[in-house]
Amino acid sequence: MHHLALVLAAIGVLGIGAQWIAWRTGWPAIALMLIAGILAGPVTGFIQPERDFGPMLEPLISLAVAIILFEGGLNLNFRELRHAEGAVHRLALLGVPIAWGLGALACYYVAGLVWPVAILFAGILVVTGPTVILPLLRQTNLAHRPRAILKWESIVNDPLGALCAVVTYEILHRTAQGDSVAGVAVSLLLASIVAGLLGWGAARLIAWAFPRGHVPEFLKAPVLLIAVIGVFVGANMIQEESGLLTVTVMGVALANMRLASFRDLMPFKENITVLLVSGVFVMLSASLNLEVLRQFEWRFLAFLAVLLFLVRPATVLLSLAGSRVPIREQLFIGWIAPRGIVAVAISGLFALKMGDLGYEDGGVLVSLSFAVVIATIFAHGFTAKLAARWLGVTGDTKKGVLIVGTTPWSLALAEALRELEMPVVVADTSWQRLARARQRDIPTYHGEILAEATEDHLDMGRFQALVAATDNEAYNALVCNELATEVGRHAVYQLGDVDHDDARALPAALRGRTLFPSGLGVEEIDQRLRQGWTLRKTRLTEQFSLKDAMRELPEGADQLMVIGKSGKIHFFSHASRPKPEAGDTVVSYAPPKPGAVRSETVESATSTQGDEDMTASPALP
Repeated sequence: MHHLALVLAAIGVLGIGAQWIAWRTGWPAIALMLIAGILAGPVTGFIQPERDFGPMLEPLISLAVAIILFEGGLNLNFRELRHAEGAVHRLALLGVPIAWGLGALACYYVAGLVWPVAILFAGILVVTGPTVILPLLRQTNLAHRPRAILKWESIVNDPLGALCAVVTYEILHRTAQGDSVAGVAVSLLLASIVAGLLGWGAARLIAWAFPRGHVPEFLKAPVLLIAVIGVFVGANMIQEESGLLTVTVMGVALANMRLASFRDLMPFKENITVLLVSGVFVMLSASLNLEVLRQFEWRFLAFLAVLLFLVRPATVLLSLAGSRVPIREQLFIGWIAPRGIVAVAISGLFALKMGDLGYEDGGVLVSLSFAVVIATIFAHGFTAKLAARWLGVTGDTKKGVLIVGTTPWSLALAEALRELEMPVVVADTSWQRLARARQRDIPTYHGEILAEATEDHLDMGRFQALVAATDNEAYNALVCNELATEVGRHAVYQLGDVDHDDARALPAALRGRTLFPSGLGVEEIDQRLRQGWTLRKTRLTEQFSLKDAMRELPEGADQLMVIGKSGKIHFFSHASRPKPEAGDTVVSYAPPKPGAVRSETVESATSTQGDEDMTASPALP
């Protein structure tokens, strides 16, 4: 018992530790988790999932994959398909059969598998899977369209690949017992339809019960989790492996029913998915048997090369031929196709079943599937960023700042950031107020920043920080609290300090981080702006430190932010004091210099120390 608890703890530490190292270093998380599992399993023998979990291993992995697929389905809003230019439909309807056929040819002629095993294994290789694609996309700066296509394809193709394997096996199994191929095909089609309807029906039931108060708030997340497990197991009882289709349909259906309750469930489902992806991937790589790998033959290397450089690119190029997806994006999508948990799990399951049917090559599926997983994870994980840059399909290379509100001060901040070549977007619900930003050629977003439609038009992944600077501090707090999960709790800021002595004040947990060490509020900012205060930048050098810069500023100046040489922004707040280095730029909010003349335009008077005035006077048009 103590050993099992230690194993569970080690799996958690290795999986989440690999994710954290990937975040800090930029290395592919899937490759790090694979290495961690191999070191803990085959190399040291500390984690042996089959020994440690016994007969519970397979159902645990199956349930985890089901929850991961359901969570992925919850992210698939049909409105996002507009950005995919019809590519997802083509990759599902054309790509799956093409990949299945080309993969079967490669398995038979290159890997040397017999036809039945080759067809079954090619069906399994159709999958890419969210367990490997989502961590890779999280770390790769991709343009919106190829990102959406890869994400949708991975989640849609996961159950389709499982169904391809099920169809092949059932036809082989039942025809051996005397059933006709047509009869088997009809029964499988009916089972798939029933599985899909089961997932849709479960989604409709939840969508009916949650808004009407039939499930209390504290039980909504547990009820949803148990419902996913229940429909998955129920669908598998109808037809083996059809549960993956059921939970995917259930997730996609719920995602497009626009239930207000699911906004509160988003952090829960995302957290549990990260835990499951990390844990299951470590467990599967730890279960790799080095003895089985000795069955690996040199011709399998040729098979891997054909799979990487011929089958996948040909599948994508043929499927998307004539579409509006540019050829450079097609080439990138044709290169990225890592395989993961589902491919290994299904291969292990059908390896035994094909052996029972008398196909000796069935035993090779385990070693070959792991070879595919290892090869694709390392090949695609370590080259995705390079390929994206080489093909020109990256998103914005520098993350900027989202400013909510068009006050004179927020517009001055936007101009200051733009002069420092930092991407910036100003958002407001008023088209008239945004006119002042448009006149200065500052990018704008017109609409309620908290509306659901914002997700379709404004990618929060473009921003490294959010500044809520409207003239309503309560609304600023609401914006920071709602968008903290997308931008990061550490990266949402607002004006005004927390008054710990006032019981009526908003608690710190509901607000953004306070801008300025002194905690200037909306009224104080407006008052100082009327007095002619300006935002000034100072570039630090080895000879000109922050202390030197502050001495050159008028008395009472407040530090606002530091922009590093890499483009990373650090704001000064009541709880954070960045330590700028030589080469960084410090932006301060300072009163007018003695003898300075107020101007209606943006000033840019550089002093001998490199101090520069960058803000407009309060008399903005």
